[in-house]
Formats: sequence, C-alpha cells, structure tokens
Amino acid sequence: MARPTFPKPDGKRGVDAGSPVQLRLHELRSRIFGNMRMLRVWLPPGYDERETVYPALYLNDGQNLFEPATAFAGVHWRAGETANRLILEKKIRPLIIVGIDNTGKSRAREYIPYKSLDLKVSHPQGKLYPAFLRDEVMPLIERNYRVLKGRENCGLGGSSLGGLITLYTQLAAPRTFARLLIESPSLFVANRRVLKECRKAREWPLRVYLGMGTRETGDALKDEKFTNDARELAGILRKAGLDENRLRVRIQEGGTHSESAWAARFPEALEFLYS
Repeated sequence: MARPTFPKPDGKRGVDAGSPVQLRLHELRSRIFGNMRMLRVWLPPGYDERETVYPALYLNDGQNLFEPATAFAGVHWRAGETANRLILEKKIRPLIIVGIDNTGKSRAREYIPYKSLDLKVSHPQGKLYPAFLRDEVMPLIERNYRVLKGRENCGLGGSSLGGLITLYTQLAAPRTFARLLIESPSLFVANRRVLKECRKAREWPLRVYLGMGTRETGDALKDEKFTNDARELAGILRKAGLDENRLRVRIQEGGTHSESAWAARFPEALEFLYS
C-alpha cells in the first residue's frame, strides 16, 4: 500500500464556540480514497502548558462536531464545549477529540461497506475505511500530537451512516479501538448484514455506547424497525458478554435523526466512555 501524505500542521486554528480551547485544522490527502478532507483536532484545557499524553476519540462527520458554521443545518454536537465542561468538572479524563470530515458527495460511498438495494450508492468503498483510519488518519495524529498509543487509548464514533461504518470498523479491525460511540446507526443497509456479522464476532471493545431515538424518521413503521434493530444489536452485545459496565443503551423517547439529538446524548456518551 502506498504511503499516505502527512501534511505539516497548516497553522489554521479556530476556537470552539463558547470554549477557550483550541481547535486545530489539518488537510489530509488520502491515497486510499484519492481525495482530500479536513481533520479537526480539539485539544483539552491546558494542552499547551503540560507535557501530558492523552487518549484520542476519533469521530466521523467532523464538520458537525464543533462549529455551527460548518455543521449540517447549522446545528453542531457542541463536542468541544461538552468535553471541556466534563473535564473541568472531573467527570471524564482529559482527551483529544479528532473530527474526521466527510467529503460531501463521497460520504455515503465511504461509509457504506456493502452493496445495498436500500441506498443507491454505486461502488461502495466502506471496506477501505478501517485502513484509512489505521494507515492515514491515526498516524497523522500520533505524529503531530501527544496521544497515547494502543487500542485501550483509542475510541471511534459516528452517527447514521457514520455509526454504521464505526460498527463495521470494529468488525473488520477488532483490535484497533477500545471505545465505540454509535448513534442512530443505519443497521438496515444491505438487509441488515452488519447485524448478521455482529453475531459472529468474538472480540468487542471495553465500552460501547449505543443511542437511538424513537422518532428517527417520523414514519411509525420505519421508526419501529430502527429501534428494534438497535435493541437487537444491544442483545447481540449482551450475549457476547458486555454487561452494564461495558454497554450503555439509550433509546430516547421522541429522539429524532438529527445533530441536535446526538448533541443532547453526547454528554452521557462521553461520560460513560471516559469516566
């Protein structure tokens, strides 16, 4: 496999709205996907004043995490503000959050690992995503930031198709991440194939947070299927040995398929994964 291009920190810095902590931006040229995207690196309070080494949480759809200006419909997860508050309140350990931007028109293709009649996506490339993370994204972060290496110090998360590819990455590369944040995952893709593969899996992370709303689509029949799929995934994980200390399932009554719903559950997810 060709070696990825590692850009030097480009000097672009932003500030998470309402938070004094820095947000640093990097452009990553991917040789695996043949395109470019932004990585958004949120640093915990005191990062520049200390020599501490931190765990890293990688989140898909990075545009939607930190700033309304880049988020879908102007609604973001308030990820930096939430992490900042929980760290200062000593509810979670300090960590670095890495937002991995999607590439717009290629988003679905990169996040879907299977051919599916449900979504009209030609040539899905999701099976390349684990290698993209391991061989391009993570080395760039490890090269430029003080992050702890090893599975136990790495987390991965995402919502919707970003949740699907998070779950698939765990199946394809089970020793890469120890914490998963899976929000409103698109489990229906390819006739629920990912659930079938989950039943065969033998390795699972130290902790998994699974969130789903009861009004994801506004269609009662589809919403029931979505919540039943989430409950089925939870049952598979429990059968695999994940007790309440390792698995948190939140089926939110009235929760929608939206950035606002995922933002609302993010504090609980972060505290469960990194308390």
